Amino acid sequence: MQTVEERLRAQPPESLGKARANAHKAAQLLTMAARANLHAVPDDSHSNLGWDDAEERFLSQPIHSGGDTFHAGLSLSPLRLMIVHNDVTADRFRLDGVSYADAHDWLDTRLTSFDLKTTEGISLPYGLPPDVAEIETFEEAAGTDTLSAWFHFANGVLRRFAEARSGIIPGPGPVRCWPHHFDIATYVGLEEGDFETARGIGVGMSPGDDSYGQPYFYINPWPHLDRESLPPLPAPGHWHSEGFVGAISTAGEVLPLSDIEAGLSNFVEEAFAIGQRKLGV
Repeated sequence: MQTVEERLRAQPPESLGKARANAHKAAQLLTMAARANLHAVPDDSHSNLGWDDAEERFLSQPIHSGGDTFHAGLSLSPLRLMIVHNDVTADRFRLDGVSYADAHDWLDTRLTSFDLKTTEGISLPYGLPPDVAEIETFEEAAGTDTLSAWFHFANGVLRRFAEARSGIIPGPGPVRCWPHHFDIATYVGLEEGDFETARGIGVGMSPGDDSYGQPYFYINPWPHLDRESLPPLPAPGHWHSEGFVGAISTAGEVLPLSDIEAGLSNFVEEAFAIGQRKLGV
């Protein structure tokens, strides 16, 4: 059996675009099931997804009904939609070669069978990237296992990072995947106050987007740092300053490390400390 590091190296990181777009589109089905069955909260966290380490899959927020607990789930390798009932996978539906419409119908049929609300009438409050929005049929794509490995690896790194900073007040939020951008992250609040003005740092991983066509880790201080006074960063990373200001370590920068986990974790910790100092917290 391959190690996680071997799986990360199995496919070139810049070759994961199609697998990423398919998974990003499929993830919308999970958030729609949650939006249909959960009360909305102001920060929209009812719609985000968790990563199940044991099964390597995304799970929606729990949906409680009649004493039972349900999740909509999605594995990436293979790309497969599922319903989890009281921690047992009740049904699975492989998506390769299946239309988005048929996957949507399958989900609604399963929700109905458990007396849950369907996604009829649910719309997403955001747009999706063009390569995601245009998908009408899920296609088998190279790199699905490598993509799954990046989320699995990131979840572990981010959870350990957040646990180590539990003493910060208000501190790190849970590690969750936000289906809008399909990034997995924790946000470390550094002071109490309004979210728009209180200082904090987002730490996460994107599987790739318009900024970088490959997975990348980011440490984004808020409010944004001054582009003109950014200090040097430790390897393996660099500052990004177009659109947002953050410390970035791409998959291409991480993979040459002899110990990926130790090197990446050190970068995240040091970049976070730099962000704290620059924010004056």
